[in-house]
Amino acid sequence: MTSPTPDPHALTEPLVDLVRRAGEAILAVYDDPATHEETTKADGSPLTRADLAAHAVLDAGLRPLAPGVPVLSEEGDAAEADDDAAARTRTGWTAAWLVDPLDGTKEFLARNGEFTVNVALTRVADGVADPVLGAVHVPVTGTTYLGVVGAGAWRIDAGGRTPIATQAPDDVARVVASRSHRTPATDAFVRGLDALYPHVETTTSGSALKICRVAEGAAHYYPRVGPTMRWDTAAADAVLRAAGGTLWRYGTRTPLTYDLRALVNPPFLAVHGEAARLPAAYGDAEVAR
Repeated sequence: MTSPTPDPHALTEPLVDLVRRAGEAILAVYDDPATHEETTKADGSPLTRADLAAHAVLDAGLRPLAPGVPVLSEEGDAAEADDDAAARTRTGWTAAWLVDPLDGTKEFLARNGEFTVNVALTRVADGVADPVLGAVHVPVTGTTYLGVVGAGAWRIDAGGRTPIATQAPDDVARVVASRSHRTPATDAFVRGLDALYPHVETTTSGSALKICRVAEGAAHYYPRVGPTMRWDTAAADAVLRAAGGTLWRYGTRTPLTYDLRALVNPPFLAVHGEAARLPAAYGDAEVAR
């Protein structure tokens, strides 16, 4: 048993400050190419000094921010997907932080700027986490996306704090896709939209930015037919929900859930709203499994 979920409204300002500080720790490495040494984790994904530096900032900052609320970070001890004891412990939580200190390590190494710091506060019941607060920070631009589910979402940058909301397509449907994880199913989804809209535009992006593009109305769909982790999506999911959108399990209109007994997400679709029009290819049962 852990502490109950704290009031997300009271945590917004300190959380924004914390993800910015984590972003500064990442930039200290990013701006010095000599420090870009890379190792490989057990799952084959890359790990850099920047991942670890951001994790240290967030882990140290989140624990006193919400005492008694555990931190489930990609770089933390509780993140072993095949650790049965850790999984049993997570089922007893009543709240948790889901954290990706550096989402888009490949983008970081490619130096394209499309990497983020992702932090979500979740309410947990029977081992299933429900995001209630999310912050997605883009270190290179200094932009932070913030969402409090049920209260609203904002983009925070040099111009101040601007409310954001999803937008339904008119004549143009905009799809954002993964730069490094494009699949035939994604292409089929995009082709299927051609039958629903006069024009379909596709762009690519990295990390949780894709979900945030839907949240701020810059895109309408983001299909992800491939594995991601709970901490990859929880923060941006909170922003998207707060902005009026939703994240569905691919092939359904059922919201993606965050069962902490397992840490891998199924394929999903980020959409602008519950009434989103969907192509026939979306119902591909083989992909949706």
